Formats: sequence, C-alpha cells, structure tokens
Amino acid sequence: MRKSFVYSLIMLAIMATLIAACGGGEPAAPAVPEGPVVPAEYAGKTNSFAGSSDAIAEGKKVFESTCAACHGDTGLGDGPAAAALTPPPASLVEVNKTAADDYLLWRISDGKEGTAMVSWKTSFSEDQIWQVISYLRTFK
Repeated sequence: MRKSFVYSLIMLAIMATLIAACGGGEPAAPAVPEGPVVPAEYAGKTNSFAGSSDAIAEGKKVFESTCAACHGDTGLGDGPAAAALTPPPASLVEVNKTAADDYLLWRISDGKEGTAMVSWKTSFSEDQIWQVISYLRTFK
C-alpha cells in the first residue's frame, strides 16, 4: 500500500510539472494582427496584371491624372495638394514595402476613413485599379 501511495505522489508531481510547463499559468494574450485586417471581399485577391508593361503604362496614366496630386509623381506623398492634407498622404514607396495586393486593392477601392483618400471603385473598374497597383509596384 505504501508503494502505491509513493508512486501516486510521484506521478502527481510529474503531472503538475508538465501542466506548469505547458502554460498552466496566465492565459496567453490574443495575437494582434499587424495593421488593419483586409475585408473578406478583398482578402486574398492578387494582381493578375503584375509585371505587365502594358498594365504599368495604363496604370501610370490613371495615377498621373488622379493620384499624383496628393501622392506625388514618384509616390512619396509629396504632391502639390499634400501640404493641405491632414494627415498627409501615404508614401507609396513605404507602403509598397509591406502591403499585399489585396490591401492595396481594398484601400484604393474603398478609400481610408479619417484621411483624404477617397473611394475609387465607382470611378474605375477593378482592372483599372489593378493596373494602378501594377504601376505603384514600380515605386522604389
């Protein structure tokens, strides 16, 4: 009987150690996504025009006529209208470093609340927006 009591104590100690090692303490904080979460209607979409010189040329035309006033000719956020905007326009050179295609499609299509970035989805087709994204990808 004494052996089974000692054996039970040893097993209990081992189990307690394993539970403590597996995070039996404070619950882990939930993961916080970096940046905004892309809405489902845009999530996972990719640019089928990526790398196309024709798409880049078409996207450049749209960018120059509608985006450059705020974002500047080279996407640095230094267009002639930028000085009057609060917050200032984003540097697309910086955005390019981390933004996925679906994020860019979302922001151009729907705009960004609290900024001067307006929705373009009623002015341009999705293909035209993808062409603009193709051009934006040339900013370094």
